[in-house]
Amino acid sequence: MTVRAAAVVGTAAVLGATTLMTGSANAIVNGEDSTERYPFMASIPLSIPLEDGAVLKAGCGATLIDRQWVLTAAHCVDPALGVAQEGLVRVGSEHRLSGGTVRKVDKVVMHPGYAQGEAGAPNKDDLALVRLDRPVAQKPVRIARQAGPVGSPTRILGFGTVVGAELPKDWVFPERLQQLDTRRGSEAECFGRAGETRLCTVSPKPDAMACNGDSGGPQLQRSRSGRWELIGTTSGDGDNDPTCATGPGLYTNVPVYADWIDKTIHKSG
Repeated sequence: MTVRAAAVVGTAAVLGATTLMTGSANAIVNGEDSTERYPFMASIPLSIPLEDGAVLKAGCGATLIDRQWVLTAAHCVDPALGVAQEGLVRVGSEHRLSGGTVRKVDKVVMHPGYAQGEAGAPNKDDLALVRLDRPVAQKPVRIARQAGPVGSPTRILGFGTVVGAELPKDWVFPERLQQLDTRRGSEAECFGRAGETRLCTVSPKPDAMACNGDSGGPQLQRSRSGRWELIGTTSGDGDNDPTCATGPGLYTNVPVYADWIDKTIHKSG
């Protein structure tokens, strides 16, 4: 599931739609149906007004990290991008439009350093916390102490588009959660766009990565005990090609922000 930055077409609506691809993606291109249960996987429904007056029902991914909080990309909840949140979060379902537990959004906290990247540059501090109106029964995923070294196997999840089309009207969303086995790439493989706060993510499978609608979704690695733990949140494009799945993706390095996450959750109650 590769995240790609699409060209801005002009209106706020189209800007919002294309930006959903610059942080994450709609669905993983050339991924596969989920092969196990991910109770911590969440999705945030969004409505995107298009130039022709139609409304695209899309979404962003998110990860349950506390019984009452999910972590997503800040650009998924940025009101300046012209995308309307539906005020809901679905947690723990293998299906995009049904199942799991649905909760209302009680509060959104964007990272104070968040900023949209200019001229194709990566987003800065692209994280946001969303508090649910009530706790859920699903078990949260643990945030890793740190991401594994370059070359470490990882896995990405998403409900984003499975077709790497440029225009929102041509996106095709899967009903079933998609997964893709990836690895942590080097900073050079992401053309210098990665670093301390951003992970470069590479797919060993050709033409496969996150795409529009996958933004905010999780990147996982196995702990020593074999359990999944969170290392990344889908954020943006890893190269200069705006086409989905033609190169690496950028993921916000979640463990680097562990202190901010912990303080935000406990300060908010």
